[in-house]
Amino acid sequence: MQQFLSKPISRTARSIAAAVMIAVGTGLVAPAPVAAQGLFSPAIEVNGNVITNFELEQRMEFLRLLRAPGNIAELARTALIEDRLKQQIVEEAGIRPTEEQVVQGMTEFAQRANLSTEDFIKALEQGGVSAETFRDFILNGVAWREYVRARFAGRARPTEAEIDRALGTDGSGGGVRVLLSEIIIPTTPQTIDQVQAEAERISQIRSIDAFANEARKFSATQTRDTGGRMPWMALSNLPPAIQPVVLELSPGEVTAPIPLPDAVALFQMRGIQETGAPNPRYSAIEFAAYFIPGGQSDAAKAAAAELRAQVDTCDDLYGSALDQPEGTLRRQSLPPSDIPRDYALELAKLDAGEVSTSLVTNDGQSLVFLMLCGRTAELNEDASREDIANALTNQRLNALAQGFLDQVRADALIVER
Repeated sequence: MQQFLSKPISRTARSIAAAVMIAVGTGLVAPAPVAAQGLFSPAIEVNGNVITNFELEQRMEFLRLLRAPGNIAELARTALIEDRLKQQIVEEAGIRPTEEQVVQGMTEFAQRANLSTEDFIKALEQGGVSAETFRDFILNGVAWREYVRARFAGRARPTEAEIDRALGTDGSGGGVRVLLSEIIIPTTPQTIDQVQAEAERISQIRSIDAFANEARKFSATQTRDTGGRMPWMALSNLPPAIQPVVLELSPGEVTAPIPLPDAVALFQMRGIQETGAPNPRYSAIEFAAYFIPGGQSDAAKAAAAELRAQVDTCDDLYGSALDQPEGTLRRQSLPPSDIPRDYALELAKLDAGEVSTSLVTNDGQSLVFLMLCGRTAELNEDASREDIANALTNQRLNALAQGFLDQVRADALIVER
């Protein structure tokens, strides 16, 4: 559960209220019947420290309201066992967050849902989750984060040379590449609210398999059949505005919904690596867009497939556009920051001469046959050292902390009732 505290949760006030109302209305948050005398009986013991049935039920309700995917009962047990181990560790280390830190943590968590702390707690209580449960969750997260930084920060912080390698500015050719999954959901004026609600729900997913299932169900991109999974790509291929968003993710985490023209995008981090090859930055990206009437109809897709069989480069498209209406073909060379975000995200996946047919335009009436012509590279000296340093530090902190916690759990005496 630590990730819910350390990373933004994208949820509007309307959607979290809707989530609570849906949960209440469908009976999802009704506690399982337990005899009153057994409510505070032990459910699990962790090194002699008791987790009660009440705590277990509360965590399950909390996870339901956060729309956590997977087996809620199993997730709640695992999270509470880890919480007890973390509590024991931080208590032995003498770490106790101040009241100010806890209040600030509660405020920040609520703000991520666009709510005040008071309104967030009211929404939770409507769903059967007590204010004390929320406060304990924040307290444990703040204390663990403080412990992890105190114990591992010295080992996790990258050196200047490592940052240089990641930026590719030290002459050794270092860089950063990312392994992402994507979901692109088309929108219309009539469906935008429904799509936004679905996207906000998907943004809470932390499971690779669960995200892949959502991609197969909702995504309109060519990666749909593979669960949205994209191959490794250089970080610098992504649109400049998306790069820092992706760098903040830990494996399994999902971006907040990203608005695109006529669509909403989400990305899940599956891996991040420092590489031996430089991450080039680009002064310009040249691309061609050929517009085919019919949107995502079978006829338009067939025309796109026929066109793809006829062309190998952007220059070839001129011949295909000779007898077509004016404006059928548009070829541009733009700085990465000036490229429309939906085009930029598709171009990030392509090499020169490759094609995407995932986009539509003109309110869905035209299919975009998008071809990458080429990229013009520039040096990487303007890349943000702070973004790279933070990404490397967070990645290493997460790995060190999880490895340490796994070892502690293996040595712990855990008794399930």
